[in-house]
Amino acid sequence: MSLFKARDWWSAALGEGEEFDQGCLCVGDVDNSGTGHDKIVVGSYMGMLRIFSPNANKLSDGGMADAQLLEVQLQNAIIQVEVGKFVSCSDLLHLAVLHPRKLSVYSVTGTSGNVEHGDQYQLKLVYEHNQHNLQRTACNMTYGTFGGVTGHHSLCIQSMDGMLMFFEQDSYSFGRFLPGFLLPGPLVYNPRTDSFLTVSSARQLEGYKYETLAVATDAESRQDSDLLPKTGGKRLTPDWTFVLGEQALDISVPSFSHSSSSILVLGERNLFCLRDNGQIRFMKKLEFNPSCFLPYISVKDGTTNLLLGNHNNMLLVYQDVTLKWAAQLPLVPVAVRVANLPELKGVVVSLSSDGHLLCSYMGTDPSFFSTPKVDAREADYEQIDAEMKKLQKFIREATRTQDILPKSDAVDDLSVKATVSSCLDTPSQALIQDIDGLPVPSVTVQVKVKANSVLQSAKLSICVQPPLAVTQDQFVLEPMGVGSTKEVAFSAFLNGQYPPADLTGDIVMSYSAPTELNPKGVPRVLQSRFSLPLALVCVPSSPAKNTKFKITVDTNQPPVDLSSIFREFSTKTEDKDGNSLAFQFLSGAKVTVLASKTSQRYRIQSDSFEDMWLVVKELVQRFDQHFSKLGIKDFKKSFSGPMPLQEYFLSVDNHFQLRVSAQQYQDLLSERAVQFRAIQRRLLTRFKDKTPAPLQNLDKLLDATYNQVIALAEAAEENRALLEQAFVRLRSSTHLLVLLLSLWQGLTPDQTAILEATLLPLLQDTPQLGWEESCDAAVSHLLRSCLSRSPKDQATSLAQAGGPVLGLPQDTTRLKKHIALLCDRIGKGGRLTLASEANVQIPAQIQNLAAPGGVEPIAEVSGDGEELEPAQEMTKFIKKKPSKKVKKGRNM
Repeated sequence: MSLFKARDWWSAALGEGEEFDQGCLCVGDVDNSGTGHDKIVVGSYMGMLRIFSPNANKLSDGGMADAQLLEVQLQNAIIQVEVGKFVSCSDLLHLAVLHPRKLSVYSVTGTSGNVEHGDQYQLKLVYEHNQHNLQRTACNMTYGTFGGVTGHHSLCIQSMDGMLMFFEQDSYSFGRFLPGFLLPGPLVYNPRTDSFLTVSSARQLEGYKYETLAVATDAESRQDSDLLPKTGGKRLTPDWTFVLGEQALDISVPSFSHSSSSILVLGERNLFCLRDNGQIRFMKKLEFNPSCFLPYISVKDGTTNLLLGNHNNMLLVYQDVTLKWAAQLPLVPVAVRVANLPELKGVVVSLSSDGHLLCSYMGTDPSFFSTPKVDAREADYEQIDAEMKKLQKFIREATRTQDILPKSDAVDDLSVKATVSSCLDTPSQALIQDIDGLPVPSVTVQVKVKANSVLQSAKLSICVQPPLAVTQDQFVLEPMGVGSTKEVAFSAFLNGQYPPADLTGDIVMSYSAPTELNPKGVPRVLQSRFSLPLALVCVPSSPAKNTKFKITVDTNQPPVDLSSIFREFSTKTEDKDGNSLAFQFLSGAKVTVLASKTSQRYRIQSDSFEDMWLVVKELVQRFDQHFSKLGIKDFKKSFSGPMPLQEYFLSVDNHFQLRVSAQQYQDLLSERAVQFRAIQRRLLTRFKDKTPAPLQNLDKLLDATYNQVIALAEAAEENRALLEQAFVRLRSSTHLLVLLLSLWQGLTPDQTAILEATLLPLLQDTPQLGWEESCDAAVSHLLRSCLSRSPKDQATSLAQAGGPVLGLPQDTTRLKKHIALLCDRIGKGGRLTLASEANVQIPAQIQNLAAPGGVEPIAEVSGDGEELEPAQEMTKFIKKKPSKKVKKGRNM
């Protein structure tokens, strides 16, 4: 038994296949018994009229039959039922029944029975308004003391086409069409202001005074009402309106004494409370779909209580906007009323759309259950200890067999092996057949997947670096059993006018591995990597003698025959001695490798700095493989310098200028788009004007602006393609710089990884974050931490919190100085490590450092000994002092 569940006091199922709606329920002393007990009147769309009087003495034996006073089958569907004083010269209550084309007023009378069958009730027709007066299909009705007349109630019916028809007892008064009508809405009468309230199709609440409706000129049809201003009649307009913004389900005007002057409107998503003049009092946003509501009397002055039913089978009690109670119902109520029944006052009567009538109350019944006494006995500690050990054993086994998360020491679920073919495809699968007269080759990659357990939803994804492409990048595999294997193949090729920055590709395998606790499978991911051959992007060529850029790599072993290392390129070369080898990139420059006959040096030269990267990387890797096969363990390679920073900065400047151009194109496109829309608005205003006016060359200006927008969009798209190409070339240059730095200072693989992550923090540019600002922030962090000149600078860096927001810089001067300073610090023995930050002791005088002015900037010293200028925003906090090295140079 739940406290928050409506207690069923009496219920009944009304017929089979009948439908009910909001106006099909009303309560009142319809038989004028004088006892103050209400009767429940229910009408259905099938034309069945029922009257009930539930009694506590009739709940157990007779049920619905004893509580039902009357059941009459009427000829037409019942839209709405109301109880009021509808007969002139009579203070008795009568029943008004609204049909689609008829309004009937009945009297309900009861006769005491002389036998055990009980009382007899009869339904007598007093008067009706048939099709002669009710010429339009009715939608709903309301009643009240229209015009301030007391002693009896008048009726107002709203038709489906927007006409309000007024009836005063058995006579028809007048009819008025509502202005701007489309669909009928709820209708209610406010006796305090003698006005009618409805919600129009414009989703606004409208108020019409009875006096305004009465004095308006009559109209026989809606067309006549629209022509009233032309013929001299008075057009009907609302006295006030309030925009709801949604369709209303119901309107209610509480008339009990304790309620304030309020108008309550139930919307589809909100509950509105307004004053009589249309001003909002409060609004409550509902978190559910409401179905009906009913205000009732409150014990607290100035507040309004209401019952609100929703489609979640809940009946909620609100006091203004505060939820006071919530009760669960066995139905979705479409109408709710409060009735005073015999022996129980304040019963909540609710009706569902399928005819479930329920009388309930809130709260709970007292429970007579008492807890039985427990026999007091001494605890058996040996038995408790044995049970504890047993439970702990179960817990350990469950923990040991827990396999929702993958175990690091468990056998892999599958293995993925990629094999790159040693021969190029014949014919080629490339989309571009040739570049500058050179055929574009392709190579086949076979991927073998072997499952060591059951796999489900397996998907294979292939990713290569642009401008490389593959014939198929997605593979969906069928469920695999233990020991099963699957093989897939694809071809990789060059698909652009520039060389890639990396010839490696990634294979990502996503799958689900079922477990005992999760039969559907735990999602897991496995990654593998493969390397494409150098012959995919270049062909052998004749060596070039005069080039712009040159790099020399030293070794500690005798010179090696280049044709033995690059066998796939030696068959077509003209050099028979193996001292020179040239690589012609399909979409790039020519790279020449020269081996010294007398020394242990190798020179790589080309007209493009970034195109040398792939050749230098391949040369170093093949040197390592060659001497490893010979068993030489002390093989070393080095680069004697100087570092080609100026050549590297050319790629940086080219990339930065394209980013600036992209931003300029974006700004120009925004300006031209604003101008284009402004011209469109002016032209539209000219075309809408009833008086023709000259266009004043606005059409020509529109065409010119349109052409400019198209031209700028094409230029921006072309700049975007160039920016992608420049970023790939920048990545190649950065990879080459990192490799030369590692050869120059003999960096370990971990130090090389830190340096590469610093200079290449992004894999691609985005409009929000670019390479320049990301690289500058990373390099500055290294200069302030592990590459700082003193532990004090490291502690200062750790004391600083946060930093400026990254954005496109004005130029690359600061970035170039920081990269040059980074190379200088590494050349002077600086160690690239992330562990140094944890070992730095922060001095006490800077532990509480808060203001940025107390932090000294990076002592940026270039290679020439000149001190770099600090950041512009920091100059007002820093007292510049020349370094000792600068003073010494000046004295000399």
